[in-house]
Amino acid sequence: MSSQLPPQAAGTEILAANGVGVTLSGRTILEDVSFAIAPGEFTGLIGPNGAGKTTLLRVLLGLQRPDSGTVLVGGRPLSRHNRAAGYVPQKVLLEPDLPLRARDLVALGIDGNRPGIPLRSRKRAEAVREMLHAVGAESFADARVGELSGGEQQRVLIAHALIGRPRLLLLDEPLANLDIRSSQEIVGLLGRIAAEQQIAVLLSAHDINPLLPVMDRVIYLAGGRVASGTTEEVIRTDVLSRLYGYHVDVLHVHGRILVVAGPPPVAAGHSAGEALQVG
Repeated sequence: MSSQLPPQAAGTEILAANGVGVTLSGRTILEDVSFAIAPGEFTGLIGPNGAGKTTLLRVLLGLQRPDSGTVLVGGRPLSRHNRAAGYVPQKVLLEPDLPLRARDLVALGIDGNRPGIPLRSRKRAEAVREMLHAVGAESFADARVGELSGGEQQRVLIAHALIGRPRLLLLDEPLANLDIRSSQEIVGLLGRIAAEQQIAVLLSAHDINPLLPVMDRVIYLAGGRVASGTTEEVIRTDVLSRLYGYHVDVLHVHGRILVVAGPPPVAAGHSAGEALQVG
């Protein structure tokens, strides 16, 4: 059985955001956010806590209407049922006694939003088997999802999101609460799927370092504003200082990237030398 997913059709871009702005309760959350993601690209959505990453993902999913700007997914305007996008949410509560096997959770992703007649049971079972194999979850396919480790649950949730054959996969903080080894395995899995199957992956995180081995582009959010490009183009003192609105330093230490506040005066409640939780 092949471990690959069916190839996706290529195009110039899968996701295009242009001038997106969101204001909630009088507070500007996103301001003039623009970027594009092409097929096969692994993109990190990076920024400190409260930067607006989850709000941006909600906009991209059609769950939050922007006050300004446009978003196209697969060349089409957003809708709640746009099958071009798959989603792995930040928090999924899976109780240990939940009577649901890993393979059952993956199967729920087949017909959840699909109109018409569901796939026949044989085709459904084969699709689930192929997807479990693609994410390396065959060995625990019949285990209760609530009894799986954090890394195993993430594999199952990724399979659930991918079985609908999206061209774009959005993940909200999937590495939170995972150990280093599990994080590396999940990032490697997503990087392989993006490259081999031409699925655009957008993964939000507050730490850029686990993504560096596979990341093609970075979208950096701070203060509701965005800078996008390659890591070398974006993660620079001059670029991030303009983004934050005050001086920050980008440090490279033992193969890791650290972004820290610079000397006084420092705005937004950060003290001098304070790490900004992005590395």
